[in-house]
Amino acid sequence: MEGQENIYHFDAIVVGSGISGGWAAKELTEGGLKTLVLERGRNVEHIKDYTTAAKHPWEFEHGTHLTQEELKERPIQSSHCNATDKHFYVKDSEHPYIQEKPFKWIRGYQVGGRSLTWGRQSYRLSDLDFEANRKDGHGVDWPIRYKDIKEWYDYVEEYVGISGAVNSLAHLPDGVFLPPIPMNAIEKHLEESIGKNYKDRMLINGRVANLTQPKKGRGPCMYRNLCSRGCPFSGYFSSNSTTLVDAFNSGNLTLRENAIVKEVVYDEASKKAQGVKIIDAITKEEITYYAKIIFLNASAIATASILLNSVSDSFPNGLGNSSLQIGHNLMDHVVNEGTYGTYNGLLDKYYVGRSPGTIYIPRFQNLDDKTKSTDFIRGYGIQGKGSRENWETKKTEGFGITLKEQLETPGKWKISLGGRGEVLPNYENRISLDYQNRDQWGLPLVKVHFEYGSNEIAMMEHMTKTSEEMLRKAGFENVGSYRTSPPPGSAVHEMGTVRMGRDPKTSVLNKYNQMHDVRNVFITDGSCMTSSACQNPSLTYMALTARACHYALNQLRSDLL
Repeated sequence: MEGQENIYHFDAIVVGSGISGGWAAKELTEGGLKTLVLERGRNVEHIKDYTTAAKHPWEFEHGTHLTQEELKERPIQSSHCNATDKHFYVKDSEHPYIQEKPFKWIRGYQVGGRSLTWGRQSYRLSDLDFEANRKDGHGVDWPIRYKDIKEWYDYVEEYVGISGAVNSLAHLPDGVFLPPIPMNAIEKHLEESIGKNYKDRMLINGRVANLTQPKKGRGPCMYRNLCSRGCPFSGYFSSNSTTLVDAFNSGNLTLRENAIVKEVVYDEASKKAQGVKIIDAITKEEITYYAKIIFLNASAIATASILLNSVSDSFPNGLGNSSLQIGHNLMDHVVNEGTYGTYNGLLDKYYVGRSPGTIYIPRFQNLDDKTKSTDFIRGYGIQGKGSRENWETKKTEGFGITLKEQLETPGKWKISLGGRGEVLPNYENRISLDYQNRDQWGLPLVKVHFEYGSNEIAMMEHMTKTSEEMLRKAGFENVGSYRTSPPPGSAVHEMGTVRMGRDPKTSVLNKYNQMHDVRNVFITDGSCMTSSACQNPSLTYMALTARACHYALNQLRSDLL
């Protein structure tokens, strides 16, 4: 009987196995806690389950294209996946949600979550970001500053392996870097042009979680640029290749896949969370697991929905929701894709392999009085990539030997740029639960209400104008922008629904990502973000997770939880 009972009792429970959940699993198990990781999707074993990683385009029945039937199953996910990686994205038909306003909710329900398909861009936030809310009055003040998280950025970067260069920018702090992925000829040309024509900006190597040197049996990156299929060389960071491996090796990890979390169970007497109730995704059986501490890392929308569905006498509006902030202040990044241009020179230059690296133009607006914009507050960065046109994109004509020679000859250099901009915290941008409409497991559907404000719209317009201007000044031709305002959610950077703050009346989490109302619950995924900044946020999730885990371990050892 005692053995059977222990199946359901752990020191810690982690909900989610993606980027932040994997880190929580690693830190808690290595800290000596018997830890249960709950993943709502299927298991994915590193290398073994990367079934398309070595396939050529012609080995897929319809090339890399989704069929009409697959497009019907994935009307939203299909904007981010194709035949080569569709198995790492949900079928929208099986996992519906309600869009009160257009919002793409891109999801991967499997062990590893979206760490298998993320873009790997890894940038630190600075005090320009942590102080922004307090200075301009949008949102609440972050309860931390850069000094509080710097050592944790160092810690996770050393482990993950971030390729990048030292650039000495105060608002984009340097980190612990492997050698950068080199720029190719056209990217260097644009770098030189920007340095020559602008005093307020610079182009740098993208900082990406791809290994340019081997690290602890992983990598290096093979420059195949097939990352979203899963990397059999462990050349980029994912939970499956790193954190979950270490958690397993600790001997303290139990992984439970196909476990859809219904609610966090609250004990009125102790005023703490007792455990987590799940629904088996296949059998639909309900099971409750118990633990001393709980980390929620299901992603911003999913974590908020779990909390809202966790009602009790003490918390009729959702667990830890005395502030009534849970679900609100949803943020993504504004995205402006598709500014492009071609270049006639440098035709004697080429490159080796298919680089997964990018170029990056860090934010250059509203840094100080000299860079103050009259169009918008906060700012944006620009990511890009350069390459030679190939047989798929350049114009060819004729037949026979002449056609073959044209196909084998590289075309002009081209470059594409895309902005990533900050979204202001806004209480009206929110998720809620619709108890009148439920999914196949009986859970209420998530409703998303999200709109860009005038600040975000002005920023997107500025991104396009500025990107085109920089290319023209660098001598590019055929400059234009084919896609200027994809729907919110397109950046796949959902944040803010369970924000950190100093005051329990206006926030949900304290400076250690601990719930103000329920002290043994910690939340370190994107939902904890108090503002969005403009940098890709995953590196910050990892640093906050490691920091919160060490705090929780110390609290537990001191019998304070």
